[in-house]
Amino acid sequence: MSDYDYDELGLVAGLEIHQQLDTATKLFCSCPTRLREPEAAERTFRRYLHPTKSELGEIDAAALEESVVDREFEYLAYDSTCLVEEDDEPPGRVDEEAREVALEIAQLLDMVAVDQAQVMRKIVVDGSNTTGFQRTMLVATDGEIQTDDGPVGVEDMMLEEESAQRIEETEAGVRYSLDRLGIPLVEIGTKPDIRSPAQAKEAAEQIGMLLRSTGKVKRGLGTIRQDVNVSIAEGARVEIKGVQSLDDIDDIVENEVRRQVELLSIADELAERDARVGDPVDVSDTFEDTDSGVIGGALSGGGKAMAVRLAGFDGLVGREIQPDRRLGTELADHAKRHGAGGIFHTDELPAYGVTEAEVEALRDAVDADPDDAVALVADDPQTADLAIEAVVERAETALEGVPEETRDAEPDATTRYLRPLPGAARMYPETDVPPVNLDPTEVETPELLTEKVTRYQEEHDLDAGLAEQVAYGQRMPLFESAVADGVDPTLAADTLASTLTELRRDDVSVENLTDDHLADALALVDGGEVPQEGLNDLLVALAENPALTAEEAVEEEGLGGVGEAEVREAVAEVVERNADQVEAEGMGAFSALMGECMGALRGKADGDTVSNVLREEIQKRA
Repeated sequence: MSDYDYDELGLVAGLEIHQQLDTATKLFCSCPTRLREPEAAERTFRRYLHPTKSELGEIDAAALEESVVDREFEYLAYDSTCLVEEDDEPPGRVDEEAREVALEIAQLLDMVAVDQAQVMRKIVVDGSNTTGFQRTMLVATDGEIQTDDGPVGVEDMMLEEESAQRIEETEAGVRYSLDRLGIPLVEIGTKPDIRSPAQAKEAAEQIGMLLRSTGKVKRGLGTIRQDVNVSIAEGARVEIKGVQSLDDIDDIVENEVRRQVELLSIADELAERDARVGDPVDVSDTFEDTDSGVIGGALSGGGKAMAVRLAGFDGLVGREIQPDRRLGTELADHAKRHGAGGIFHTDELPAYGVTEAEVEALRDAVDADPDDAVALVADDPQTADLAIEAVVERAETALEGVPEETRDAEPDATTRYLRPLPGAARMYPETDVPPVNLDPTEVETPELLTEKVTRYQEEHDLDAGLAEQVAYGQRMPLFESAVADGVDPTLAADTLASTLTELRRDDVSVENLTDDHLADALALVDGGEVPQEGLNDLLVALAENPALTAEEAVEEEGLGGVGEAEVREAVAEVVERNADQVEAEGMGAFSALMGECMGALRGKADGDTVSNVLREEIQKRA
């Protein structure tokens, strides 16, 4: 961790947690909430989206910037895709199961539910929703969670529809999958009470535990996302989107603090230098005979090179502000948002095929002095013009310090520019869905995971480690239902917490195992129809052919239990084959022969029975 004094810097942070709910159907239609492989898509369709004005006649800044680049959005549709998802039919009423889960979460967060939820439209024109907006509603307000560094208020919780899943960039725009669109999602926003990176991580972990306590939230990569709002006293509020891992939150907050501190330092130095930003200049002639592949390729394809003088910026464009990210990277992020591949700047030139002579000619072309930097974009004419203007705008904000903006979390815990901060102009009422009445007394407050751990130890005699694995594991609801149906708790816990993990490490596709597969397999073993030693083989068979039921897999694989006579016959054959070893070692041969006996029986008999028979057979020959 850094040596920053966060109190002295005035760090203020808040969280927005987005969690998919594990409901049977989507929020505004009856389509299933399961994800599909893109290859399963049956057809595609395309859309172009444009921002609309709010009720007050305003256009949101984030939506406006998004619409500057004309992009085509392609959507993958499946056999389960309906007209609501395609925006060819009005939405249905709010899903009742999602409403109930949201109220349970509100109770766990000690929030006050609103009497009536009004569905709103939130403008989104990045293609992630076929409608050009996201439907959302306020469910509860004024909650609180506890951390080691004090309470953190929970300002509000929204129930909304998940966006479409981004598959890939295309030459024309972006390709999305519609399987995720419309899955119920809660968005939980804390108050700006967080004062350190460590507290941010702890608050996120606490909220995550409360969400999982319902047993009704989806698990796995992408099902929960954390956004972090960060500012320091002299900086600005920055929203960081899409943090996938809780382990990254403290690093992301720390890196954003560093970025703002460095940007403020750069702004102070620019002020001392009386820095300013010039106007864009066409410098295509300067690179007429260039060996630079990027610039030469753009010019030969009918493009142009545009440059801008950054007076007083020399040495500062290349200054690092986050690990492996510089002020120049910030300029490039803005250029990329307008279609450019990136920028060149004189703090890193000559390089990339650009010669020293070309750098000097570039400086001359924009009248740059030795203390100045020059930024350069080479692309098709329209892209080059838009990109260099974006560079100019970002360079001008560098003179002021830290711009308010939305940034995207990167895998290395750094961030990149995404878009301007959204404003109130992006929201307006949804006219196709009636308001939803909310009554918290209709639901019970779920048991916390921490309470489950204690109960599993006391009621089911599980050790602390196993109890925690089961309670916090993805199959916790299945464990509870299996035990309620009479399955031995230790058998169920060991299977769901340990056996599945071991099979996964052996490259068995345990994700193919449904709750029905596992519940039926546990019941067969607990009822004595399948020996416990045969459970692994049964689960492997089901994972390899998930179309089978547990009973069918037992029959197909011959995993049913055998009688004592068959056990004795198989053991006697093993002892006979190893007669010399038995006569020489006596009971010392037991361990080696036990494994061979179990292999011969292929898990069809329990270990205790085989062990007893083997001891008898060895004693006969000793």
